[in-house]
Amino acid sequence: MTKQEIVNIVSDATGLTKVETEAVMNGVMATIIDSLGKNNRVELRGFGTFGVKHRKPKKARNPGTGEAIYLPERHVPTFKPAKNMRSHVNEKLTK
Repeated sequence: MTKQEIVNIVSDATGLTKVETEAVMNGVMATIIDSLGKNNRVELRGFGTFGVKHRKPKKARNPGTGEAIYLPERHVPTFKPAKNMRSHVNEKLTK
């Protein structure tokens, strides 16, 4: 599902125009990204939690050539789904 498909569904469900819905969605995504950039957790109850994890520098191997490469220190965004989201997805996909 693409962002535009989500905008269309939410627009139909709420009665907002697609332009208004897209502006709200862009605002929500920008707020989440800004919060993660400040190393803050974002918790959306019933949906999940966004966070940032620190990865230490390490050596790795290129699987194609076997050449050793160096991965620098970095911060990566993470997402942990809420319990009811996991159970809902599991119920739908196991039928």
